[in-house]
Amino acid sequence: MEIKLDGRTAVITGGSKGLGLAMAIRFAASGADVAILARGQEGLDAALPAITATAKGRVIAVACDVSRADDIKRAYDTVMQRLGKIDIVVNNAGQSRTGAFETVTDEVWQEDLDLKLFAAIRLTRLAWPQMRQRKWGRVINVLNIGAKTPRAGSAPTTISRAAGMALTKVLAGEGAPDNVLVNAMLVGVIVSDQIVRRHAARGGNVTLEEQIAEAGKPVPMGRMGTAEEFANLACFLASDQGGYITGTAINVDGGMSPVV
Repeated sequence: MEIKLDGRTAVITGGSKGLGLAMAIRFAASGADVAILARGQEGLDAALPAITATAKGRVIAVACDVSRADDIKRAYDTVMQRLGKIDIVVNNAGQSRTGAFETVTDEVWQEDLDLKLFAAIRLTRLAWPQMRQRKWGRVINVLNIGAKTPRAGSAPTTISRAAGMALTKVLAGEGAPDNVLVNAMLVGVIVSDQIVRRHAARGGNVTLEEQIAEAGKPVPMGRMGTAEEFANLACFLASDQGGYITGTAINVDGGMSPVV
């Protein structure tokens, strides 16, 4: 199946590395104009050549700390000025932050909610009216499988992600009459920038390839997923081919989650 996003404009947060970068490459190669948002200008500059290499449309990079409401508004205005509209929002920014409940301070709770939940609320709220007016829109919230099955010691991440899943369902119900479709994609273990950072922090004599193989052993499929596999599903959900799918939270995890 050839998936086309010709004439669409996508905004992807956390778009300079890992899953965000893979989605940006896939969307741009499928014909969409793409704006990537991330905090670091250096990372954005490094990501652009990989995206533009196969892009069929325009690609821009906007430095933005999505945990800040004023930064999101400024980035939104920049995208609108340079690309003219927004059809697809991918709320991908985030990091895994966990600890025992009694050790998680109010500050850490607020930082996590600002980065993962409020960033999605604020950016989607800005783009929402134009999607409804045009009777076409897509919102994809990137979460993790802990949103469905939070384990002990996984706060605040799984709490923030569970709230993101609830947000997905609320928005799906409100957007459906105007063909604005909202879905969540739940990450299991996928080779991404977070894995690279964990390997660097681990040190020792274990290679990155060995760490990837080790992390993939508990997965029923016996391996970690790739960012490209994740991006393929995101592209489908963002396209007309995914036009009857909304309000879902899809596990992209090789069968790792104990629930559907």
